[in-house]
Amino acid sequence: MDLRKLNLTNKIPCPINPTNSKVKNPPQHTLGILKNLGPGLILAGSIVGSGELIATTRTGAEAHFDFLWLIIIGCFIKVFAQIEFGKHVITYGRSSLESLNELPGPCYVSKKKGRQIKANWILIFWFIMFISILGQQGGIVGGVGQALAITFPLTEEGEIKNETLSQKVALTIKLNEAKSAGKKDVTAELNQQILALTDTPEAIDDLLWSVIIAGFTIILLVNGKFSLIENFCIILVSSFTLITILNLFALQSHESWAIKMDEILHGLSFSFPDSKDGNNALLTAIAAFGIIGVGASEILVYPYWCTEKGYGAYTGKRDQSQEWLVRAKGWLRVMKWDAWGSMLVYTFCTIAFYLLGASVLGRTGLVPAGSEMIQTLSSMYSPVFGKWAEMIFLIGAVAVLFSTFFVALAGQSRMVTDALMISGALQDNRDLRLKLIKALGFILPILCVICYALFPKPVFLILISGSMQALMLPIVGFAVLYFRYKLSDPRLGYSKVWDFFLWASFISFLVIGIYQLYSKILG
Repeated sequence: MDLRKLNLTNKIPCPINPTNSKVKNPPQHTLGILKNLGPGLILAGSIVGSGELIATTRTGAEAHFDFLWLIIIGCFIKVFAQIEFGKHVITYGRSSLESLNELPGPCYVSKKKGRQIKANWILIFWFIMFISILGQQGGIVGGVGQALAITFPLTEEGEIKNETLSQKVALTIKLNEAKSAGKKDVTAELNQQILALTDTPEAIDDLLWSVIIAGFTIILLVNGKFSLIENFCIILVSSFTLITILNLFALQSHESWAIKMDEILHGLSFSFPDSKDGNNALLTAIAAFGIIGVGASEILVYPYWCTEKGYGAYTGKRDQSQEWLVRAKGWLRVMKWDAWGSMLVYTFCTIAFYLLGASVLGRTGLVPAGSEMIQTLSSMYSPVFGKWAEMIFLIGAVAVLFSTFFVALAGQSRMVTDALMISGALQDNRDLRLKLIKALGFILPILCVICYALFPKPVFLILISGSMQALMLPIVGFAVLYFRYKLSDPRLGYSKVWDFFLWASFISFLVIGIYQLYSKILG
């Protein structure tokens, strides 16, 4: 079905608090373009916490420098799909899920109370992925809870647990330094000290803090608007990204932790690490590929933020006029700046976290997992910042993890609302959209806390979601090609280079999806 034959226009399917609903000429100069950026920064805010801080560092810890090439490709190749989805919503005014629900393939159709309910195979699979995303966000809010529990323990058991974990991490780092220096006596003594430490006691401080954070998030989601979300992300993400990059460069002055050029070159040589100690680094990397950069979820939610920013409304009703074409090309240019700018932010951040994970965690044998995740991750800052490392990291971790939690749920509340309405399950009207988005802003954080309470393993929850998003990526790639060759407006123009990268993104998505399916289901 060619949507151009349906005479579709920019009906703005989910105009929730758009900054301006009037037609507006696009900016012509760089400063004007920069003033109109925003959706990509929100996307970066939802990306840094799960994919970069947690999944990427774990990949570095397990694979060392071997997968640096995969990390870079994972960030770069996905932006083309992101832009294509953004272009589609600006051109036709159709949300991601609305367009996906019109793609060819099997479809569930039923009639209830005189209303037709239609959900095709893509929409159904998206819903399954959404369930896994609740688990992912449960892992993230659990990570925030862990960070706060370390900083401000609420129980006596929590204080004991923090002290025990802190000692283990500190001794493990000293052990690595002693091994590197060839100090056998010191190495033996440190091994005895680590073995002498008592088992980590159980504590519920992280869960209690998760409940508190969920309550705070509910307040923001129920009352939050686009400008609040946008400014919130800019402050939190930029500050912690700067600290992380400075920490990475400072490591170069420490011989035991310095990253050598041959390690970087090895990481760019398309190498594959061996599985060790029951950890399959390739499987971790595949799951991380589904999350790092823009995952399938972020690609699909990006058009919703573009809509709320006003790009589609500014462009105006699609017609055959030259005026519309000029506006469309201008606002598409702004959107591309927005997408590429966010790509640079999360790519640099991703590389920084990966290299930190490889250089510190990989060399010490520390792998972030379970209730020790945050404590383990904080060790990446110890060689540079010493006793202040934990506090610096914890403040940053709380910032980016909460940013991810808040922004992701803000996006998912919009997508779930849209799915219910475009499928016909609910009547589509603006007032109901607003009410349902606020209702989901209350419900979703509670569901995420429940997920963490049932499965208090943040890394596991996040990697499961990454696996589902890796399976969703081939579907996203198929949709991108369908948009390009069936639904694109030829007046907007396409280059052979652009088409090449669209196909490259689809092929990479397909390979990752097939491998994930084989490893998890058939292997």
